[in-house]
Amino acid sequence: MRKLLLAVAVAVLLGHPASAQTGDKTTLAFVTNSDTVFWRPAEAGVRKAQSELARFNLVFRYLREPSTATQTRMLDDLVAAGAAGIVVSPVDGMIDTIDRISGKVPVFTTDSDVPDSKRVAYFGSSNTEAGRQAGELLRKTLPGGGKCMGFVSLLRVTNAQHRIEGVRQALKGSGIELVDVLADDFDKARAKRNVTETLATRPDINCMVGFYGYNAPLILEGLREAGKIGQVKVVAFDEDPITLAGVKDGSIVGTIVQQAYEWGYLSMIALARYVEGRRSDLPADGRIILPTRVIDRENVDAYWTTLKAMLCCLPAAKELTR
Repeated sequence: MRKLLLAVAVAVLLGHPASAQTGDKTTLAFVTNSDTVFWRPAEAGVRKAQSELARFNLVFRYLREPSTATQTRMLDDLVAAGAAGIVVSPVDGMIDTIDRISGKVPVFTTDSDVPDSKRVAYFGSSNTEAGRQAGELLRKTLPGGGKCMGFVSLLRVTNAQHRIEGVRQALKGSGIELVDVLADDFDKARAKRNVTETLATRPDINCMVGFYGYNAPLILEGLREAGKIGQVKVVAFDEDPITLAGVKDGSIVGTIVQQAYEWGYLSMIALARYVEGRRSDLPADGRIILPTRVIDRENVDAYWTTLKAMLCCLPAAKELTR
């Protein structure tokens, strides 16, 4: 399976460049599910794709209000404005919306898949495997067992469900229990409150898992205020700078990172070719899975250096949230 996925990625990377065309450029869009800094590498990847797709205009859209209704309006507006194809990270299942949009332009999903929809392809991680990696970190950190609380933005989306399931699979027989997972709907104040209330009401909790990128920084805030840094073990997802600093200083055991840069780059290259009629680059099931990585104290410095270089040419992101 890995060889097949690698072959697909190589085919996309090494295939012939998009052919030149006179007249107006064809617009393709990449739409996120939030305005968090998690999406900065994907934006850099889209910019890289733009440098190779001269006859296309690639637009990157952050979703400022993470709701199904807002994302649906954004997708409809892009189609109305003439976008010829869209890559989207769905806020929710959104099968009806994706199916409707797919009747007008090709739709690829990223980050969280909707496999029962009419989307053409999915570029992203195996979130179940990412969850297993997080669970294995917990097993190494808590050999004597423990009780963990999880924190996430949206419980109903596929990527969250698969990560949670992956953690539970990895923890079987370990003596470690994922007691519950609390959602916050991208509300940072609520996310912080979920942490502080857990610390106040559940003294038995000795580990926490931040399933979305901004959860771990808020977990650290809550632990610091409660004087429990180091007493409660933390496993994270994604590469928020605060998370990477926590991995470096030991307040976070490790974080599971994805290849969002490649999502942005590969998905836009493949979408451009799909719009041009080149369909053979995609596998039969349309799933292009890019492996996740475990970042811990041993490799965090090297990873952080690579990440900074990747993001060096993007404009400042002061308007983005964590």
